[in-house]
Amino acid sequence: MTNTATAAGAAAAPKALPARLIGILVSPKDTYRSIVATPKWFGALAVTTLLVAIFTALPMTTDAGRQATLDQQVSQMKSFGFDVTDQMYEQMERGAARLPYTTAAGVIVVSPIMAVIIAGILFAVFNAAMGGEASFKQVFAVQAHSGAVSALSAIFSGTINYLRGGVGSVANLGALLPMLPEDSFAGHLLGAIDVFLVWWLVVLAIGLGVLYRRRTQPIAIALLGVYAVIAIAIALFKSRMGGA
Repeated sequence: MTNTATAAGAAAAPKALPARLIGILVSPKDTYRSIVATPKWFGALAVTTLLVAIFTALPMTTDAGRQATLDQQVSQMKSFGFDVTDQMYEQMERGAARLPYTTAAGVIVVSPIMAVIIAGILFAVFNAAMGGEASFKQVFAVQAHSGAVSALSAIFSGTINYLRGGVGSVANLGALLPMLPEDSFAGHLLGAIDVFLVWWLVVLAIGLGVLYRRRTQPIAIALLGVYAVIAIAIALFKSRMGGA
């Protein structure tokens, strides 16, 4: 694979962090040219991680949000075959007051680790497997800035959940089509397809296309294909466990 990643962004003027994060949402291709030319990742990763942490934990600052979180945890445990006893539930209730803090801390710890893992996989695929020549710093900068979409998703879902006393994504297709049975394969499949996650994959594909001087469409199709396989596997698992 012929790669001129550095040359791709050589003419692009450096942008300030706010301009880069907003640019990812409104003009990703031009913004990624600037990012590739001057690959800075720390500010983008720090800001997006902090926003995701705050707005993921926000609904749990209300009584309704904490109760919804407990109900979701119990439902998930039961779906995996765990028997939630009264004693276990009481312990979970006692720990509910700490949920906003433990949730935010978990996001702050896990998000950077996941970003490094994803960037490492992309670097291995495009450089080792496909002959690209971009640096890991460039790949990681592209990955970190794509988190602007994740931050917007957290702000959107967190705000709505805070107001309605709920938890979880409010932008998945299952939430948009509530008439489907929750325990059906179709219901679980649509519930696994999040509008913001699809947007994130497309934006990431644009960034990789700019970095590696490749067309966006094949990259986006490949990323969305992997997502589709994972969504189908999740839906199959949940529908079978629900049936059991």
